[in-house]
Amino acid sequence: MQLDVKKDCAGVHWKTVSETLKRVGMAFYEPDVHRTAFEASHTTIFIYNAGQLIGFGRAISDGVYQAAVYDCAVIPEFQGKGVGKILMNNLLSELSHCNVILYASPGKEGFYQTHGFQKMKTGMALFRNSESMRERGFTE
Repeated sequence: MQLDVKKDCAGVHWKTVSETLKRVGMAFYEPDVHRTAFEASHTTIFIYNAGQLIGFGRAISDGVYQAAVYDCAVIPEFQGKGVGKILMNNLLSELSHCNVILYASPGKEGFYQTHGFQKMKTGMALFRNSESMRERGFTE
């Protein structure tokens, strides 16, 4: 693998971002919606292999002591090859001064625990589509 880690949104093919999120079973929107979200984020990470976008993630933050990680995904062909670890290490290094929260897809909690995340006892959510999130295992 010839991995290249980029920390800005220049040249990102937003349709690939949308399609990747759909492929891995995460929430996805039209490409321009993702562009707006990533460009408004505090931290963005994009990982390329030989010029192909294979993983990405972002964090919103106040830049002082709180951050939340969103939209972390690696295309299925590159999962299990350390790309997710590189992605999270790069995100977390940019947020080392912050408390960091995220919500993981059900069944992926173990991956985040390897990066020091712990399950929260007091996490709450108000989702726009609460029934779908309940059916997918995100809420009780």
